Parts: sequence; structure tokens; C-alpha cells
Amino acid sequence: MQIRTIANSTPPARDASAVSLAPSSEARRISDDVAQARNTAMSALTNDRFRVMLEQITDPAASGALMTMHGDNVVDFKSAQSSYADNSE
Repeated sequence: MQIRTIANSTPPARDASAVSLAPSSEARRISDDVAQARNTAMSALTNDRFRVMLEQITDPAASGALMTMHGDNVVDFKSAQSSYADNSE
């Protein structure tokens, strides 16, 4: 098998006057946003509470329980509060 390249191997020359060498404020803002997102992601990856929460919500049993929940069982706040108080004793 032989592969031939037909495309031009040298990229076309760009007009140097059209490209600014200094980064624009928009480019700096985007770069700062990306850096902040990366720092947030790294913080989440090293946070034990976040890791435990992810394990719980990705557990197949938990997702099955969520799938079977229905909105028909609406409980008002006072009833929920009294049930919670009864169960905490």
C-alpha cells in the first residue's frame, strides 16, 4: 500500500499586519476562564466529599431508585418536618 500526499506541504503565508502579536483582552479573559475552570476541576478531583458524592450518584442502585421515584407523592413541609422529628428520636 502506498500513500501519496497531494496537498501543499508548506502553509500559505499570512499577512503579518492582520495578526496582532499582543493578546487581546478577550483572549486574556478566555485564558483566565480556562485556568479558573481547570483549578476548579482539580479541586473537585481532590475533594473527598465530592468523590463520595459522585460515587453515590453513579451507583446503579441509586440511579435505579431515582428512576422509580414519582412526583405523585407530594408532601408539605409541616408533614415532612414532623416525620423527620419522629424518626430522629
